[in-house]
Parts: sequence; C-alpha cells; structure tokens
Amino acid sequence: MKLLKQLFILFLLCFCSEAIAGILPIPFPASIISLLLLLLLLLTRLLKKEHIQEVSEFLLGTMAFFFIPAGVAIIKNYDAMKHSLLPILIIIFISTILTFASTAYTVTLCIKFIEKRKGK
Repeated sequence: MKLLKQLFILFLLCFCSEAIAGILPIPFPASIISLLLLLLLLLTRLLKKEHIQEVSEFLLGTMAFFFIPAGVAIIKNYDAMKHSLLPILIIIFISTILTFASTAYTVTLCIKFIEKRKGK
C-alpha cells in the first residue's frame, strides 16, 4: 500500500505539470515541469524524500527496461538511419561530452554550496 501512495504522489505531480503545461502560453515539456515541481517540493520540505523513496528506487532499478522500446525502434529503422549514421554519432558524442561537463560543473557548484552552508 505504501508503494501505491508514493506512486500516486508521482502521478499527481505529473498530472499537475500537464495542467501547467496546458495553460502556459509557450510550449514547455510537462516532464521538465514535473521535475521542477518535485525539486521545489523537496527543497521546501513540503515533500520529504521518504514520501517517494521506495517507488523512486524501484523505478531507478528498472530504468533499463524502459529503454528497450527505443532500442527496438533504432534497430527497426536502421535502414532509414544508415545514410546519416556519421552525423548522428557525432551528435551523440558531442552531447555526451557536454552532458558530462555540465554534470561535473553542477556537482562542483553543489559541493561548494553545501560546504558554504555548513560553514555558516
């Protein structure tokens, strides 16, 4: 029953973000709004990590399962993609490097912020 409550919280966040995305004057992904709402709720401590921890661990543990349809689609559409394989690989390589760099920079900033906060 606890997992259902935690899953309900996540679905409620997704539903609210879909509603927010629907009323925004510009197109904005509801998934990003969900993440921002979750971050805001966790930072303000209106939602504690214990409220969603078990279902989050379950979803993270089964995340690889959710990539199977994308892998099958790539294999299925290989003939259409093989002509532009080099540009796709270049884009994947560059975006991976940028993701690593931005993640490292973000972690560095978070560590500095936490150290500064502990120092006060």
